[in-house]
Amino acid sequence: MKPFDYQRPSDRDAAHAAAREGAMFIAGGTNLVDLMKLEVMAPDRLVDVSRLGLDGIEVQDGGLRIGAMVTNSDLAADPRLRRDYPVLSRALLAGASGQLRNKATTGGNLLQRTRCPYFYDTDAACNKRAPGSGCAALGGEMRNHAVLGTSDHCVALHPSDMAVAMRALDALVEVEGPDGAIRHVPLDDFYRLPGVTPHLETTLGAGDLITAVLLPPPPQGAVQVYRKVRDRASYAFALVSVAAVVTLDKGRFSQAALAFGGLGARPWRDPAVDALLVGETPSDALFAEAGKHLLRNAAPREGTEFKLPLARRVLSAVLKEATQ
Repeated sequence: MKPFDYQRPSDRDAAHAAAREGAMFIAGGTNLVDLMKLEVMAPDRLVDVSRLGLDGIEVQDGGLRIGAMVTNSDLAADPRLRRDYPVLSRALLAGASGQLRNKATTGGNLLQRTRCPYFYDTDAACNKRAPGSGCAALGGEMRNHAVLGTSDHCVALHPSDMAVAMRALDALVEVEGPDGAIRHVPLDDFYRLPGVTPHLETTLGAGDLITAVLLPPPPQGAVQVYRKVRDRASYAFALVSVAAVVTLDKGRFSQAALAFGGLGARPWRDPAVDALLVGETPSDALFAEAGKHLLRNAAPREGTEFKLPLARRVLSAVLKEATQ
């Protein structure tokens, strides 16, 4: 690990001032420290944001305001979350080990980097790590890569379980700019697709600090399901995951929100798939059509073809569970 300076300010003004000078924020460090050890990331200065009052969970406007420093363990165990947003609690418990969840934070989880092995290998070409160097994954081992939202410059997969569930819940990311201005960013606008600039993963600007995630009021009468398919039962990233929040009225879908992990360059949600379900009666044929529609623009490469039938089966199983 390369030498670096460390600072732990007690107020946000000092944190923003350091960021304006090129410092990088650190929260739980469960991903960043690993990347620093491998010299994939080598910041000269770290600013610890753990003492900035970002660790509370509060009821706000009928929903929840989750501080950026709330740990994954504390969030998953919160009784309000377990009661009103079980899809998010289940997604959190499906991610990583208990030890990591005790340290990993809400804000840090949103910003975790891809687990593409070529990104981690500093001897391999990677446009995400070194813009313009190429993508060694193309033509390489592709099993754990994306099939939606990719480009010829990057096929890396977004790794978060938490963000998938939050996408289905229409969460907003609260961001404080270096001038103190607060803005609220929908997750769909928070993450960038790789395009020709895969090193730009979010819409955060220099000095921007995630301060909270806002969940809207829980959908009344909705069934919430999270299912994750992986190579082993624990400590593995998703091959395919589905977060579903659906409501039935008189035997028909009146509301549907579906988000997917293991498939996309960002937590994936397709409004056209949600719209296809609304007003329809649950059936195997409808679920199959939803899966077909989801993958209409998929671009599988050699080694990822298996994800398409797997995604269709997992989606069908989740919708059956939600409508029984």
